[in-house]
Amino acid sequence: MRAKRKFTPEKKLEILREAEQEGLEKTLRKHHLARSLYYRWKNAFNSQGIDGLQPKYKKTDPKVRKMEKENERLRKIISNMALEIEVKDELLKKSQSR
Repeated sequence: MRAKRKFTPEKKLEILREAEQEGLEKTLRKHHLARSLYYRWKNAFNSQGIDGLQPKYKKTDPKVRKMEKENERLRKIISNMALEIEVKDELLKKSQSR
């Protein structure tokens, strides 16, 4: 299995220009690219310019992801505790009013 290659926006643009000058088939064979990938890049470039060739994914740092999970866990604990305190306050008010 071949490792996934990553192309910079500049490299993608270079390949698009090469295909226009040298021919599509020759360029695709040279860079081992699928025709569908070439057209995806070309359409993105035509509609958004060089920004369209930027990667669309955003990788989250594992440390940040772990902290986000911990924050969510702590929020749940705090909300449960707040609810528990509220219920106890209501019970205390009822018992004092008797």
